[in-house]
Amino acid sequence: MSFEGGMRDALDRLQSWGFLYRYYEKRVLSELDPKEMPRHVAVLADGNRRWARTNAPGKPLVVGYQAGANKLKEFVNWCSELGIPLVTLWVLSTDNLRRSEGVEVEPLLEVISRLVADLASSGGYRVQVVGDTSLLPDDMAADLRAFEAATAENTGCHVNVAIAYGGRHELRDAVRSLLASEAAKGNNLDKLADSLEIDDIAEHLYTAGQPDPDLIIRTSGEQRLSGFLIWQSAHSEFYFCEALWPDFRKVDFVRALRAYSQRERRFGR
Repeated sequence: MSFEGGMRDALDRLQSWGFLYRYYEKRVLSELDPKEMPRHVAVLADGNRRWARTNAPGKPLVVGYQAGANKLKEFVNWCSELGIPLVTLWVLSTDNLRRSEGVEVEPLLEVISRLVADLASSGGYRVQVVGDTSLLPDDMAADLRAFEAATAENTGCHVNVAIAYGGRHELRDAVRSLLASEAAKGNNLDKLADSLEIDDIAEHLYTAGQPDPDLIIRTSGEQRLSGFLIWQSAHSEFYFCEALWPDFRKVDFVRALRAYSQRERRFGR
């Protein structure tokens, strides 16, 4: 067989697989009860650097970051199409921000800035930054606040972008905010200790006022939360996928939704 003939056969097989995947997606989606869909999906988009090392050897890691950002935009679109009203994307942790050297983190911050700008310019999403923006460069933090303000009235999918986010960091900030609020009311620590309830802390989280995530997805084969949404994930369902994040397909998402729909949620009862 000629080279051209072999290429045609390979392309035909790829197209056949693509058709089968699309058919499978539609079949599984048709079996899902819309009333059983999660209201809030959160994702740890892990594996971008490993993807870059495998798929773009010798090139800078930013290739993987950009591939991951492109997939995040696809993911938000999938959620929007399926009527999922709230999505949280973890794109940069406080630990990674501290560990990374400037030569590595600066290109990543540029990719994240473009990602948030693209989501904000989509015309429909409401974008909210979740994390400690004081850890970011001043100009980037100002841009992120501007994107939030520009999309605050949008009624489409609400997209939390977790930047400079750490679960312990969030709880520390929540306690600080709670103490400052009580001090402003003239309350002392003894009174606060006697009256403090769980909801009082929840009101000072980065995600205050939002429903907790129903489903949390992590890619790249890692089976841990790494501090992601420590408070909010108390009753979440978890789905771990072997695919590196840039390779995560809609069919993988559909499988996660099917797995979620098949679980009996007890909420600690």
